[in-house]
Amino acid sequence: MTRSAKVKRNLAAACALCLLIALLCTGCGGGDVVIEGESTVYSDSSGRDVEIPVEVERVAPSGAVAQMILATLVPEKLCGLASTPGSTQMKYFPESFLDLPTFGQLYGSKSTLNIESLLTADAQLIIDLGDKKNGHAADMNTVQRQTGVPTIFIETTLEKFPAAYRDLGKILDKEEEAEEMALFIERTLAMAQENRAKIPEEERVSVMYGSGTSGLNCNARGSVQADVIEYIGAVNAVYVNIEELSNSGGGNTINMEQLYIFDPDYIILTGGGPYAGLAEDSVWDDLTAVQADHFYEIPMEPYNWMGNPPSINRVLGIWWLGNLLYPEIYDYDMVEIAREFYRLFYRYELTVEEAEAMLANSSLKVRQQQEQQ
Repeated sequence: MTRSAKVKRNLAAACALCLLIALLCTGCGGGDVVIEGESTVYSDSSGRDVEIPVEVERVAPSGAVAQMILATLVPEKLCGLASTPGSTQMKYFPESFLDLPTFGQLYGSKSTLNIESLLTADAQLIIDLGDKKNGHAADMNTVQRQTGVPTIFIETTLEKFPAAYRDLGKILDKEEEAEEMALFIERTLAMAQENRAKIPEEERVSVMYGSGTSGLNCNARGSVQADVIEYIGAVNAVYVNIEELSNSGGGNTINMEQLYIFDPDYIILTGGGPYAGLAEDSVWDDLTAVQADHFYEIPMEPYNWMGNPPSINRVLGIWWLGNLLYPEIYDYDMVEIAREFYRLFYRYELTVEEAEAMLANSSLKVRQQQEQQ
């Protein structure tokens, strides 16, 4: 089939799907699956009823968040990527990823969709995962209309992750694996809720989450990129007007004067930032966190454990940040937790040495500080 013929076929399929959706939309469910012969009607998180194949073998992620989640459950079913993993990330993924086309981000203001590459990959289903936004249903309808490929959205806030994995397991015939992952996430959330309740409001420490080479690109209070901070029972020290709040990976940029006003108890910084020279930089000297040696570097492999993008990495971030800030309450061996997570979600046998290297400037630094007291 020529490329033009394939495009015409997909456009015709899109028209048929839109007509079918109009006939099927009788309610706004969420996660309901109705089997009809060789197709399934799935009620997605945006309130759309979408006909999808019963047997799905070729899946396209809508963007980085969807790719990260789908790669943990069905790496073999991805027919393309939103972005190609870097060299330090590739060891956690199948070598086949190197041969997959890159589609880009499929929608939104940062869309980089390569529609020709997507159509050539012959995806059976496009899956969008992440936080629900205004106009999400319209975005999904636009992608489906442009590509002729059934497109669904599944919400993945921290609390909705278990249900999302279970839905993906049903749709992609991976129910056993998805259930194991969902149970780990439920265990994580329950652990954090129990431990958070033990921390009185007046004893909750404040945290600055900084990124970029300056460390002053901050994910402020209310940002989904930083939701782990509140979830484990701490306070995000950085706040901005809600109208100015950025949910992007770089967050909101602040200056040193603002940082001294916020004066956090703890500072956590992404890799590539000022962590290594912070103790010798006089500009940071008088901050409470620096005076107390309470500044740390966030583990970054294969992705930032806090966010950017805010995906399944946040689940590991709950264990990490809780143990970092409140080790007497979040009391466990972070090396072993990291190894368990990588084994389950990445099918990668993380060695003790690899885990310790990731944690050298955070969890292991805290351990050394405790031993010196």
